[in-house]
Amino acid sequence: MSARTRNTAAAIALAAAVTGTALLGASGSASATATAKSGSHGVLTISNGTKYVLINGRWVNFGVPVRDLAWSPDGARAAFVDGAGNLDVANADGSKRVVVAKNPGDQNWSHPTWQVAAADKRDGIPAKNNIIFAARAKGVSRLKYVPATAVHGTPRTLPLSGEPGPGTPNLPQTGNVWPNAAGHYGTSVYANVNTGDVYIRDDYLRQQGGKVAKGSQPALSPNDEEIVFVRSVAGHDHILMDDLTTDTVKDLTPHATTDYTEPAWSPDGTTLAVRTPGGTVTVPAKGPGHPTKVTSVVGLAAYRP
Repeated sequence: MSARTRNTAAAIALAAAVTGTALLGASGSASATATAKSGSHGVLTISNGTKYVLINGRWVNFGVPVRDLAWSPDGARAAFVDGAGNLDVANADGSKRVVVAKNPGDQNWSHPTWQVAAADKRDGIPAKNNIIFAARAKGVSRLKYVPATAVHGTPRTLPLSGEPGPGTPNLPQTGNVWPNAAGHYGTSVYANVNTGDVYIRDDYLRQQGGKVAKGSQPALSPNDEEIVFVRSVAGHDHILMDDLTTDTVKDLTPHATTDYTEPAWSPDGTTLAVRTPGGTVTVPAKGPGHPTKVTSVVGLAAYRP
């Protein structure tokens, strides 16, 4: 059974719903305000490289520059790269910040993502609570991971292996960037800058994976059944979705007149927050639909459950 088929079957059998509240809009000034509405989307947050993060309509001071912020599945903690290039974890208000891994000083770290999965006693698989991120050193990018509870921990290279069988190509070990983990099984997706492809990694049993589609900046849906990614179409960056259950690809922004990048799933899997040059928009995950601008703040969107 392929990694894709095995992971999809597990997701269909065991996936559970996630609920929260939704943030739908904000202005682009330092005194930005927004309206939070009840729902199951989660709270939309935006990090832009400053020490302020837009959360629930107000700017929260994290005390250090915050880049590429990602929320833990329970919404209690945020992982990000700080101004010194270290990997940090902090509470939602910026307090109790811990340097999970200290950058040695000659690397560029980016785009952390939480890999959290419960133990599976039946198959003898231990629980996972890691942070996966991309590390570039001497012009070469690799995926690394470190326990989310570490303090000045030592990152290790994430194992990547293809599915067994004759004629199966080896997965690229370098050039891998933009990891994203979701769901309940530790599955992750990532892009490769050398091949221009999106890959999926099944960490449930054998850490196997394979190529999914041409594109970049992938994000895995909360139920493990879809992947959204960016692909250039007719001069603009579009958001496309690959349904892993049917192996079909759909353009969610077919009438794009600007670039849509850096998609982020809402916890309920119904909505995508997407970056544009003019701010952040939301797009229906089932698409295609008309993107709705929710804020003029430009930065990396992430949903806090």
